[in-house]
Amino acid sequence: MSTAFQGTAWALSSEGVAKAASGLGVHPAEIWTVLTVETSGCGYLSDRRPQILYERHKFHDHTEGKYSDQHSDISHPSAGGYGRHGASQYSRLTRAIALDRKAALRSASWGLGQIMGSNFAHAGFKNVESMVDAMLRSEDEQLAATAAFLGHDKKLLSAMQSHNWAAFARKYNGPSYAINKYDVRLADHYKKLSTGKLPDLNIRAAQLYLTYLGFKPGTVDGKAGPKTLQALAEFQKKHGLPVTSGIDHDTVAQLRSSLPSVDSATPPQAPAGAGRS
Repeated sequence: MSTAFQGTAWALSSEGVAKAASGLGVHPAEIWTVLTVETSGCGYLSDRRPQILYERHKFHDHTEGKYSDQHSDISHPSAGGYGRHGASQYSRLTRAIALDRKAALRSASWGLGQIMGSNFAHAGFKNVESMVDAMLRSEDEQLAATAAFLGHDKKLLSAMQSHNWAAFARKYNGPSYAINKYDVRLADHYKKLSTGKLPDLNIRAAQLYLTYLGFKPGTVDGKAGPKTLQALAEFQKKHGLPVTSGIDHDTVAQLRSSLPSVDSATPPQAPAGAGRS
């Protein structure tokens, strides 16, 4: 398995959520609303790489279209052609990196909040490389970057605070937000999250770490359903641990300590002679 863009990928903590919510002047429900719509509430793939979406029209813009004739699937003046989510996005990103590393990293959206690499400064970073490094380390850092980005745009932040989800979607997702019903989805999720129970972060962390370890706990949603408890029982039996019916901080610590170390969390450098913008 490739370790390019693979990091420690630690799960979101209660401290991370509380810090982001406090800094933005909102409640955790608003935070979870945005994360749920952007990435279904999970910042990593099962191989500990951040969730990304590579956007060919952004690469076209950053490179002034110099690669669009011969590489139209990864460089094109029009949005679209995204392909499948997940690992396939890294295949597209890797091809773009071979042409122009900086432009490629700037042309992908990263992590829990899907912050575009070109917005690194507004997310609190000195360059796109440092932003990507943070995205590899933890969901707390992904969320902190999202909060910094939201806080930088006062109109965007105001829309979030007032639950004006149409205005928020227009600013966050662009003028075509209605095509994918971003505003409707945001409003629906906020209604559920503001009146119901928020994800349990111990359960959620356990689900994420079980996924990394090759077990199948189902969706990383902070709810201990049958799949999650079965996956946990399989992990506990494999490691000679008592099988439990609940998930707490000690359970998470056991799972985290069982994760293999990451040999290479550093993204590969562009080959010699590759263009840079």
